[in-house]
Amino acid sequence: MSDYVFEPFKIKSVERIPILTRDERAARLKAAGYNVFNLASQDVTVDLLTDSGTGAMSQEQWSAVMRGDEAYAGARSFQRLAETVHDVFGFEHFVPTHQGRAAENVLFPLTVKPGDIIPTNQPFDTTQANIEAAGGAAMELVIEEGVDPTSHHPFKGNIDVERLAALLDDVGTERAPLAVITITNNTGGGQPVSLANLRAAKGVLSDRGVPLYLDACRHAENAFFIQEREPGYADKPIRGIVHETLALADGFTLSAKKDGLANIGGLLATRDEALFERVKQRLIRTEGFPTYGGLAGRDLDAMAVGLREALDERYLRYRVGQVRYLAGRLTEGGVPIVEPPGGHAVYVDAARFLPHIARDEFPGQALATSLYLEGGVRCIEIGGVAFGKIDPQSGETHWPGLELVRLAVPRRVYTQSHLDYVADTVIELYGRRDGVRGLRMTYAPEVLRHFTARFEPVRGD
Repeated sequence: MSDYVFEPFKIKSVERIPILTRDERAARLKAAGYNVFNLASQDVTVDLLTDSGTGAMSQEQWSAVMRGDEAYAGARSFQRLAETVHDVFGFEHFVPTHQGRAAENVLFPLTVKPGDIIPTNQPFDTTQANIEAAGGAAMELVIEEGVDPTSHHPFKGNIDVERLAALLDDVGTERAPLAVITITNNTGGGQPVSLANLRAAKGVLSDRGVPLYLDACRHAENAFFIQEREPGYADKPIRGIVHETLALADGFTLSAKKDGLANIGGLLATRDEALFERVKQRLIRTEGFPTYGGLAGRDLDAMAVGLREALDERYLRYRVGQVRYLAGRLTEGGVPIVEPPGGHAVYVDAARFLPHIARDEFPGQALATSLYLEGGVRCIEIGGVAFGKIDPQSGETHWPGLELVRLAVPRRVYTQSHLDYVADTVIELYGRRDGVRGLRMTYAPEVLRHFTARFEPVRGD
């Protein structure tokens, strides 16, 4: 019997998949400047670029869309979302936003000032960019196992509590207006954070008067791993684990495009009433009135339904099971990945996949573009392009600890045969990996360069 966890749903609507020839893909890749973000959707066969907003909504969500109340203020759609936020997360004070980065763009300018240090396990790209835009710096404090792709630690997303305490005592809490812990840890391979670790971190922060905020985009997937791996939680329902997790937080940001199972939407919540008043005023200036936050009423309703659906344990077993199935196929084929696989994606270790390509020739980007050329599979580099930093004084590049390529699985979209196709594509390329060449960056913006940078192949001898 297959170890694949079958889909706990039926397919009601289908979308045609484009299949291009290799020559056509080569032409599209060159025109895109060897950046898969610049590819058109109609040129992609299997799209694993991101799991953010790319999932399939349920019939209940589409029904909720038809109930959308488009009143500018105080819509019934907002009231239904407010009930969900209270029931699922236990928060009263929140605003909707159009996505997670919008929530960050409201929160950090109100809390972070130039010179501040924001302790994190590992921030993802927009979190880091929004902290830096406010004048602060995100300090990565993930545990040592979190940067070892071969470690099988069950909670590799954990923050190093000793380093957290030492950092706060060193810089002073006046320079640390809040700490941010991402669940699951996207940058490090979609790895979960344990409740024991969150409690310990909360204790350190509370003793020093520093609020704890969670990047809770994948709170349901994190709860699944807690139920599976953390002692004492095997019999506790996912809903209870999520509630216990969020009870430790002073606030959270959330992209509903992940564990909200929606195509658009986000949340910003806080327990600080004074801050909440400032949040609402900034939201009005940047996103919209506090009861719609830049979204249509129908989007609020779809989000309210999706946040509840994401807690379904059958769905989560299937969701995590899909990722594990793809990871298993790749490891059977000898492909080096971050182990154990996380909840939303398989992370290929590009440094071990392409050891002949130097860091300054971007092995992760070379692998991502090669997978598109090989089989029309679009994925994303999580390495030197996304997280490399150029020192403005010395001009030297500070490289991140890991050089990865993320195969992010959209929710309720692809079947086992699609994942088999992806696995076959990756494994076939791995057999011919010595022929993959590095890339040279020809253009890069100052911020979030991986979205719009352009490249050209490095010519061989």
